[in-house]
Amino acid sequence: MRVTFTVNGRRQEADDVWEGESLLYVLRERMGLPGSKNACEQGECGSCTVRLDGVPVCACLVAAGQAQDRDVVTVEGLAQYAKERESGAPGGGTGLDTAQQWQARPGDPDTVLSPVQQAFLDAGAVQCGFCTPGLLVAADELLEHNARPTDADIREALSGNLCRCTGYEKILDAVRLAAARTGAEG
Repeated sequence: MRVTFTVNGRRQEADDVWEGESLLYVLRERMGLPGSKNACEQGECGSCTVRLDGVPVCACLVAAGQAQDRDVVTVEGLAQYAKERESGAPGGGTGLDTAQQWQARPGDPDTVLSPVQQAFLDAGAVQCGFCTPGLLVAADELLEHNARPTDADIREALSGNLCRCTGYEKILDAVRLAAARTGAEG
């Protein structure tokens, strides 16, 4: 079957999708967006978290066909999504080619990160990086709806995301930092 949906602000199609194929597989293997990680394939770790119509979901548990005519935001689209949210007007999104080619270049003025992505870097919340995409997507969703989250709010929002490298303190620091920065802007 053909599945048509919006990915990071751009309309995309995937052909010859098997009915049991996951959204995660389509994003990673068919669309070349490897940011969402394939770890447990059981919805337990959160490494594959994306936003489906604005709601964080484990892409490994969503059949690709369920995304038909819906909106998906991956970690590759967070910066553009945050920019559009800040301006109050949806833009053209991050094109698939652009998202596939994107690389962080520290110090490069053309490298633009979302506030939560920048906070994760600044707070040292990234270690091996396997959990980071899911944590970023979950934290971004939290901060969109709660500009001043308590520690309990942050823990609840990130509760579906497992990290095996840290004691979570730097991750919590990063979300606090992003909240402070975005709260100061608004």
